[in-house]
Amino acid sequence: MKIEALTVALRPRSAWEAVELGSALVRRHAKAIWTPWLLLTLPLFAVLNAAAWALDVLWLAGLAMWWLKPAFDRIPLFVLSRAVFGDVPTPRQTLVAQRRWGVSSMLGYLTWRRLSPLRSLNLPVDLLEGAHGSEARDRRRALGAPVNGVGILLTLVCLHFEVAVYLGTASLAMVFVPDEYVKEALTRAWAVLREAPPWFLLLSNALGWIATSLIEPFYVGAGFGLYLNRRTEVEAWDIELALRRLRDRLLRGAAPLLLVFAFGVALMPTTVRAQDADDTAAQSAEDDAEESEGEEDIARVTLEQVFGTIADDQGLRDGVDAQKTPQPAPPAVEVSPGTGTPGGGTTGTAGAGHALADDGRLRRAVKQAYADPTVTPKRKVVTWKKREVKKKPDEPRRQPPPLAGVGEVLATIGSYGLWILVAALAGVLLWTSPRWLKWFRGGLAREGREADEIRRSDADAMQAPLPDDIPTAIRRLWREGREREALAMLYRASVETMVARTQAILVPGATEAEVLRASRRLPLGEDRDAFARAVRTWQYAAYAHAFPDATDFETLLSDLAARFGWSGHVRSDGSVPA
Repeated sequence: MKIEALTVALRPRSAWEAVELGSALVRRHAKAIWTPWLLLTLPLFAVLNAAAWALDVLWLAGLAMWWLKPAFDRIPLFVLSRAVFGDVPTPRQTLVAQRRWGVSSMLGYLTWRRLSPLRSLNLPVDLLEGAHGSEARDRRRALGAPVNGVGILLTLVCLHFEVAVYLGTASLAMVFVPDEYVKEALTRAWAVLREAPPWFLLLSNALGWIATSLIEPFYVGAGFGLYLNRRTEVEAWDIELALRRLRDRLLRGAAPLLLVFAFGVALMPTTVRAQDADDTAAQSAEDDAEESEGEEDIARVTLEQVFGTIADDQGLRDGVDAQKTPQPAPPAVEVSPGTGTPGGGTTGTAGAGHALADDGRLRRAVKQAYADPTVTPKRKVVTWKKREVKKKPDEPRRQPPPLAGVGEVLATIGSYGLWILVAALAGVLLWTSPRWLKWFRGGLAREGREADEIRRSDADAMQAPLPDDIPTAIRRLWREGREREALAMLYRASVETMVARTQAILVPGATEAEVLRASRRLPLGEDRDAFARAVRTWQYAAYAHAFPDATDFETLLSDLAARFGWSGHVRSDGSVPA
């Protein structure tokens, strides 16, 4: 796996950020996912429903399509697993890969693991890594344990989305039903739902397939995003990728230097004369002797001179004892020119360690070594520390004013006295309640009786049969000052006449709006206008208590009587003589 070829930014993400990453990948590669999805699932949907129709078990086709969802999930997973590395497969490649890719793992996902709520998270582990048996179980446990809760919640959310798409698409037909037919349409829909005819089951299967096709790729993509995030956390892909990029950058910068170095080595002479070599050795010996004479305070010693020979334990102890006792400074060492070897003096003992211990450069080197953070690592730790409470100095006790006690007594009396007054007032009200409570009871009862009488009179007026001479009866009520009853009879007579002419069916308690819609069937426009004026007049009187004057009332009554033929009497069947 070449993680440097990944097309997504590798970084530790939260579980829900990983879900969003998977959804974004599905949106980016939508064409590469849904094209093979439709090419595979649509023919299979048609074949299964045709076979189920022939066997008269259409419900079985919908169940089979739902049960085969893990097999269909291989399509988006195959596309995303390749596209995330920059290699987006074609629809043909995706369909060809479905013959063998992941087939060995489908037995479990179509049987005992079919109802697992962690399918979106476990599918990448089994199909992409190819593990089996206990190894696969350990791998699923290692990658999925911290995000199992998110995986289960993701399954529930996607399931609710599928149900919402299914019900929303099924309810879309009700948008085109007019308001007056909604109740009838719902009644018929319920009857069809109870009967479950074949075409209804086929439509239900189609809606289920549409909902699955819309939501399932996002479900698989979200699980793949969780899988990528867990691999990044467990295997530190982001750190490995950063180190690889750093290595590549350093190699690119070192290549020119290596080329220059190789070119310089190739140009160096490979042979020298023996005399030149001897001269060079002699010159080096002279330089070493001069440097030794100039550095009088610093003696050159070896490890054997400091600690003694360590051929045996006695030599090491001699060296340590020599370190403990001060020794005189060793004599200068003479170097014979031309040979490069010391010409005289002593070879040095453990006493030379004293001179080495006083070496300033050694002390600086040791100090620098201890300053190295790898030798003495330091880190800054921030912790909470309880703040010490500073005690305030005791203030001198002040003497209360002379009348402070009197003020406190008055405040206490005022505070408790108010509650005492409220309690006394409540007691007085309870004691005198038999005298004043009957006023409220009588008033409420009288108001209820008056309102009931008004409603009963209106209901009686609306339910009473119409008189033989409608205009005369309406005028008599108007002259008696019973304008509301007169307009109620006018409205009722107009409605019954309209129903008789249009053969409309009005439900009990029909509103004025429903009556006006039914009056559109009147053949003459003048009749419709006159009926609308009667309805508006009744609405103003019933709801706004606004009654017309005598002239307008007489004009409206005469117009309606002339158009609806109220000069004669209305038959019992509601018809009006022509």
